[in-house]
Amino acid sequence: MPHRPTRKRKHSEKIRKVWGRLRRLRSSGKGVVAGWKLQRKHLWRGLAVLAGLLVLYVGYLDFVVRDQFEHKRWAIPAHVYARPLEVFVGLPLAPDRFAKELVSLNYRYAYPAKDPASYQREGDNFEFTTREFHFWDAQEPSHSIRVEFTNNVVTALKDRTTGNNIELVRLDPAFIGGIYPAHHEDRILVKYDEVPSLLPQTLITIEDRKFLSHHGIDIRGIVRALWQNLKAGATEQGGSTITQQLVKNFYLSSERSLWRKFNEIIMALLLDFHYQKKEIMEAYLNEIYLGQDGQRAIHGFGLASRFYFEKPLNELSTAQIATLVALIRGPGFYHPEKHTKRLLQRRNLILDTLAEFNIVTQQEAQFAKQQTLGVIAERRSGITDYPAFLDLVQRQLREFYRDEDLSSEGLRIFTTLDPVLQQELEAVVHKRVEQLDQQRHLHGKLQAAAVLTTINPSVEVLAMVGDRNPRFAGFNRAVDAIRPIGSLMKPAVFLAALNQPSKYNWLTTVEDAPLTLKSQEGQTWSPRNYDNKSHGSVALISALTQSYNQATVNLGMAVDFPAIIDTLHRLGVKRNIPAYPSSLLGAVEMSPLEVVQMYQTFASGGFQSPLRAIREVMNAQGERLRRYPIEVQKTFEPGVITVLNSGLTQVVEAGTAKSVRQQLPKELLVAGKTGTTNDTRDSWFAGFSASHVGVVWVGTDDNQPTGLSGSSGALRIWGDMMSQVATTSLSFESGDGIEMHWVDPVTRRVTDKPCEGGMNLGFVKDTAPREVVDCSGNVITAESHWLPNLFK
Repeated sequence: MPHRPTRKRKHSEKIRKVWGRLRRLRSSGKGVVAGWKLQRKHLWRGLAVLAGLLVLYVGYLDFVVRDQFEHKRWAIPAHVYARPLEVFVGLPLAPDRFAKELVSLNYRYAYPAKDPASYQREGDNFEFTTREFHFWDAQEPSHSIRVEFTNNVVTALKDRTTGNNIELVRLDPAFIGGIYPAHHEDRILVKYDEVPSLLPQTLITIEDRKFLSHHGIDIRGIVRALWQNLKAGATEQGGSTITQQLVKNFYLSSERSLWRKFNEIIMALLLDFHYQKKEIMEAYLNEIYLGQDGQRAIHGFGLASRFYFEKPLNELSTAQIATLVALIRGPGFYHPEKHTKRLLQRRNLILDTLAEFNIVTQQEAQFAKQQTLGVIAERRSGITDYPAFLDLVQRQLREFYRDEDLSSEGLRIFTTLDPVLQQELEAVVHKRVEQLDQQRHLHGKLQAAAVLTTINPSVEVLAMVGDRNPRFAGFNRAVDAIRPIGSLMKPAVFLAALNQPSKYNWLTTVEDAPLTLKSQEGQTWSPRNYDNKSHGSVALISALTQSYNQATVNLGMAVDFPAIIDTLHRLGVKRNIPAYPSSLLGAVEMSPLEVVQMYQTFASGGFQSPLRAIREVMNAQGERLRRYPIEVQKTFEPGVITVLNSGLTQVVEAGTAKSVRQQLPKELLVAGKTGTTNDTRDSWFAGFSASHVGVVWVGTDDNQPTGLSGSSGALRIWGDMMSQVATTSLSFESGDGIEMHWVDPVTRRVTDKPCEGGMNLGFVKDTAPREVVDCSGNVITAESHWLPNLFK
């Protein structure tokens, strides 16, 4: 077998051949010249190729720089606001509640209250100065106001500067959260001309003193940093100008390498070549990273000013500006709470430097150094304190906007949330559920959801809780917990009957007796009452107030399913309702929000209106994009709804919900219905006053029995909730085809005045019994006794 040369031997032979050619060229006298010509030719070709590639690459970088800078520079999240409080003479508002409103807006107690977002209180009177704010319909300047209260009503509203009376003042709304892009960056854009001049002066003095004269890079700084990095054997210093910092944050990753540094230098030169210093500084002011709020990254001085000090940028003091500039070197390293002393030392060094360069006087610097950091201790999270409500807002927005619009176009969303009521609802839900959970030994499993809305002129969601821990951003039970509603269904059954006044009124009898129904599949169903008793012939009003299941099923079977299903759809229920007898007792699944939609039609007198959580939407330029108008549709005659509602008030006054009377003001008349499902798996209450609707659900996520009925569970939370609301009492009067009568529900007779156990109920005109008795049961009927005063 022939010997195969190794790779090493082959390589050696090639080298010998090359040396041989070189010796022959040298001996011929042409070797040196030819060799240089050959090398120079290849060198120029290589340099030409490299120059071409460099030109192409620089051209690419130039395109990247200009495209990002001139077009859409940032993905700006949508900012969501609560409703603004509008104060006017005659407004029912308790002074303590007004104080809570100011605190929720982070107004500071000060004397005198002359700065924006400050207030002082003297008894029931307040003096305060509002913040400037751009609303959907106007730019509202800062106002200095005096407001006076008498008996929980605003009685005077004056301009403190002029002393003139004011018709209305609108407070800036609370920021309640944002809708963020995937990388969770947040910022509030500011314009260079709106920024206090001290800020760019401080940035130039501290970060880049040659900013106004260099062309994007500082050669000396780069050389100095390069020397330090070579000595250290690693990339430790950057020598970056403001322009380079902007490039690094705006275009590049945080990777530390020579290649990234090369790109940074070229892009900084290009940026400086194309744009004025003012434009570069404005972009830097909006881009620089200044902190972290959970997943949300705080970018730019506009948002940082709000985040750390709850102030707009133009209201910051010299010390506060120095504090923000100090954070540039490392928001984590100089964290206000974790490294307070370190941040304070950095801030004071900056103040000394400003004095050294005559940006501020020595006296101003010394005064500023004596100030505390002034950072808000409990900073408001931008993620949101109200996850359930913000979830509803996003769902309603998606009807008209894409997800990328919501997370990148800088929309401003004005909602219906009442921040004070929201906080109070959260408190009562958390407290009551903890108590009920311990009482029933449920070991932390008990959950709850609650919704509170207005009624007129539209149905606006004021507060919403979707978890026993209301700040938990998880499963939103107020919207997504689809559970059987139990006896909350019964008012629809009774409404379907009362809508046939020639057949049914509150004193019509119905049998509350055992019954067994068989399905087409041969299955039998025998409903039972909650107390496991039958009560014989009872008036419709007794069947409703005592929530008798057997009587309700007998009534529903007599009225028939088509009429009941039609009634539900006219009430605003959009689900398909199965025509099963069990549906009459609430074997129909709905969310708390859907129940609110149903009960608001009762509360609105037969007028159906979609629930709304959004009032206005504006773009980043302050232009109104979409209004959410009030939509109202008449689905029932107001008269028959008045009749039904008069019965629902008796559920609270004398029926299954009467225990709530202990929680409510004595003079407040409300209506509602308890709901309990099989084996006490779900506890419900839905109720309303003349101005508010509230629905509460209590249960467990695994659908286990809780031992709580509607009255022992959800009703307690509802009572706590309504006791916090400045609401309006229901009232009923005869007229528009309706007569109000005092009746005895046991004897089913009309009385001439209120008697013990009596109820004030509505009847369609000429359908009530004509016989009238006194409280002893003596008949006093005569045409002359049938007087209008019986109807009042």
